[in-house]
Parts: sequence; C-alpha cells; structure tokens
Amino acid sequence: MLIPHDTRIALDTVVDLVNTAPESGQNDGLADIAALYEFATNHSVSGVGDLSRRDLKAVHGVRGLFAEIFAAPDSRSAAELVNQLVAAAGTTPQLTDHDGYDWHVHYFAPGASIADHLAADCGMALAFIVVADEQERLRRCEAPDCGRAFVDLSRNRSRRYCDSRTCGNRLHVAAYRARRKEAAG
Repeated sequence: MLIPHDTRIALDTVVDLVNTAPESGQNDGLADIAALYEFATNHSVSGVGDLSRRDLKAVHGVRGLFAEIFAAPDSRSAAELVNQLVAAAGTTPQLTDHDGYDWHVHYFAPGASIADHLAADCGMALAFIVVADEQERLRRCEAPDCGRAFVDLSRNRSRRYCDSRTCGNRLHVAAYRARRKEAAG
C-alpha cells in the first residue's frame, strides 16, 4: 500500500494519540497540559499556541473518536465516525511547504485549535485508509496484556503485535518455553 509521507505522519500521530489513553494499559499519557505540549512538540504539530484545560479536554474527545474508529466493525461505521470528526473540525484544505517539507496538504483551518488540527489532518489520513478499503489495517495488538493501537502496513496484512521486539518476541519466547516444558515433562 502506497501512503504519502504526510499521511504516514498523520497515521503515526493517530496511533500515538490513541495509545496515550489509559485503556492502553498505562496511565493517561495526556493527563495534563504539559503532556499535551510535549505530544504536540514530539509530533511536530504546527501552529500550537497557548494551550488550556479546554484544549486538553477537546483532544481527549478526539482521541476517543479515533479509538472508536480503530474499533469500528466495518468500513461504513468507520466512515461515519471519520465524517463526524472531520466535519466538526471544519476542514479547510490548503497546500503548504513549511519547515523543510515538500508540498503537502493541511486540512485544518488557519488558527484552528489543536483538537481541530488533529481531527482534520489525522481524520483525513484515516479517511484515506477507509477509501482504499484498508480499514482492517487499523488494529490492536494481539498480546493478551497489551491492546495498543497500530496501523498494519505490512505487505500481506499479517502484523499481529504493536511491536515485534517487545510483545511479539515476549509471546514467542513464552510459547517456546511452554513447548520445552511440555516436552521435558
């Protein structure tokens, strides 16, 4: 699946945002305004001004809708959620070439809040996944104690774990040890 650079960045941002939720087996990764600033900085979210508790609450709402899209049972349900998200953000597509990046499209309106910025740009990235009939690539880790979100960009759509070096390797080692124990027992 060919995904443009800016769409890939937006998908990575969606995944990281969803994985900040306390349901991901951790504390809330966006528990306060400082964490929201850090998230915006780490993901190069442009145009972030002063943030408030209101912004934090709005981003938590966007994060919840993104999580619902990952859990949507079919493309029609996912499309309805994406449409809701993008419409509420008031998308205003515009070409831009800032900060050393080539031409790409921003979907958020100038001066948009961080929540609308994330909803518009990341929502459109998810829209492209649904349009390409690739919604099944929006997954949750199959490790029993994990459940983190990820986008399966493998050629044959076979990725099962959020990180093969941690969750995947841990489960493979546990299965190996169980087989050895059974064989020895």
